[in-house]
Amino acid sequence: MPRPMTITEKILAAHAGLDEVVPGQLVECDLDLVLANDVTAPIAIKEFAKVGTERVLYREKIALVPDHYTPNKDIKSAEQAKMMREFAKAQGITHYYEIGCMGVEHALLPEQGVVGAGDVIIGADSHTCTYGALGAFATGVGSTDAAVGMATGRAWFKVPESLRFDLTGTLRPGVSAKDVILHIIGMIGVDGALYQAMEFTGETIASLGMAGRMTICNMAIEAGGKSGIIAVDDVTREYMEGRTERPWHEFFSDPDATWAKVYEIDAGAIVPTVAFPHLPSNTRPVTEARDVKIDQVVIGSCTNGRYEDMAEAAAVLKGHTVHPDVRLIVIPATQQVYRDMMHTGLTDIFLDAGAAVSTPTCGPCLGGHMGILAAGERAVATTNRNFVGRMGDPTSEVYLTGPAVAAATAVLGRIGLPDDL
Repeated sequence: MPRPMTITEKILAAHAGLDEVVPGQLVECDLDLVLANDVTAPIAIKEFAKVGTERVLYREKIALVPDHYTPNKDIKSAEQAKMMREFAKAQGITHYYEIGCMGVEHALLPEQGVVGAGDVIIGADSHTCTYGALGAFATGVGSTDAAVGMATGRAWFKVPESLRFDLTGTLRPGVSAKDVILHIIGMIGVDGALYQAMEFTGETIASLGMAGRMTICNMAIEAGGKSGIIAVDDVTREYMEGRTERPWHEFFSDPDATWAKVYEIDAGAIVPTVAFPHLPSNTRPVTEARDVKIDQVVIGSCTNGRYEDMAEAAAVLKGHTVHPDVRLIVIPATQQVYRDMMHTGLTDIFLDAGAAVSTPTCGPCLGGHMGILAAGERAVATTNRNFVGRMGDPTSEVYLTGPAVAAATAVLGRIGLPDDL
């Protein structure tokens, strides 16, 4: 009989053709998807040319998404997108998304059904861990590993230890999944899960929709995690049914699996949270940040750019106007989110409030475009990182929050709660 295993161990064992694996073991796994974007794909393409094969092994198991500097902001970014476009065409890549049908990759691929439960996914982008919300093992890799994955359909992994985060209780009104993951990162630190799989369980997680679950798994990397993962349940199945293009496979942790550590968290004690510069772990209650004046607010990204996030922000903004000293930039994560916003009136709410609404792009999250900060400026963002210079000048500052707090901040001109309006 195989030893008791966690979800992560079971997925890796299955893809390595083994009955069981143990943490620390090196395994070579079949891949279900290799992902790259307009920043990382050009590097991977150059490395692919050195591998010694002219064709990718599985053109349907590769996704190339131009989302970081698109629409292209300058000649260099245009050249990078061109290289990826030409490679995708020459190789017949099935999942290539051009401007006009693209989106922020980690929102787009689940939406389009490209990823599913039980998959092993590598992406040349650290927030590939988002797909763990579907019950997949998904992790970020370097562009060289992505190149080898495209050529061989396989990748080596060291089986990670697993941490379990049991969340019980009901979230307070106004507390979202973003507050949950910021609370956890603040609790364990940016290296608290270093090269470990973070499994999120409990009644609180079960009560969340897929958007909230993706937000939580998306930021596992901000605690140093190798991956984040949530077991499949009826919410997951409903999301994948009729959407996911391949059969999916459900894995569940054994009751007597071995955990590196188990955290028991009272979700009812979590409050609206903000991460101060310059680490996602530098968290404080929003109530302690009300004197921080803000120049810019960004609502979007692979963390909080889904329709549910936009609806949460719009509900706060409705009937209000953006503070005259604040620039509010709203970026739906996919074209479908953009369309849904228009059809349900959310776009009008944002425009009536005085926001700028953009086509899908990662843009300002990485200091790319669509909202670069000048020296000394401060931004509140629903993004995932607030490192020094992340959104512009090295003396600028980024504060991380959920959509409702971001929207309230845009109206107030300082960090605040919807109740402050």
